[in-house]
Amino acid sequence: MTHTYNISGMTCGGCQATVRIVLSKVKGVKNVKVDLEKAQATIEMDEHIPTNNFQIALKDHPKFQLTENGHKVEADNFLRDEETKSWAETYKPILLIFGYILGVTILIETVNGAFIWTRWMEHFMAGFFLVFSFFKLLSLQGFAESYSTYDIIAKRWAWWSYVYAFIELALGIAFFIGFSPLFTNAVTFVVMSVSIIGVLQSVMNKRKIKCACLGAVFNLPMSTITIIEDALMIAMSLIMIMVLING
Repeated sequence: MTHTYNISGMTCGGCQATVRIVLSKVKGVKNVKVDLEKAQATIEMDEHIPTNNFQIALKDHPKFQLTENGHKVEADNFLRDEETKSWAETYKPILLIFGYILGVTILIETVNGAFIWTRWMEHFMAGFFLVFSFFKLLSLQGFAESYSTYDIIAKRWAWWSYVYAFIELALGIAFFIGFSPLFTNAVTFVVMSVSIIGVLQSVMNKRKIKCACLGAVFNLPMSTITIIEDALMIAMSLIMIMVLING
């Protein structure tokens, strides 16, 4: 597939060559043609590459700005905001969400008169997947573009990003209604184990990219918080599998 982007800031043949070389190095790019007169770059790629990948590639050359459909990509703004915010400000949305889910699920156990930890975990996982899938579905395309920048499957097959959001929704419903607990937990374990690989790679490589855990609604950077989210679901599903197998 081929996409054309507007490139501002090019004033000479050297600028043209620089833009072409930088964009050619983005993973998945097959060919780049830069038109200095039209101020455009035509990029041929194996499959869809999120626009912010190209903007991030150009971040070391701030005079060049890549735009799509007349709108500047917000990758630089995201990276700049990330550096100026405190830890609490950055992760406030996800901390509040975890707090709400934790509080509501504990309240359910309290109302039922006895704290049954396996039931609590089912309700917690249901809340987790339902809430997180909700934010992904608010802007499915935005989530897909962010997710495909680091997930090992979505990098190869863009459609997986869209499917993943609905898998989370299905898992949330399955945990909520108690559908085939062993199967539901097994699927959760496999899906989240695969998902965490890309997260680990990004954090270990210290890549400053946007985390897609809450879709495109919040600007959350990829960090150990993302690892903890996925690891928590993996651990809970594994514990539930062991409990169910051992009776």
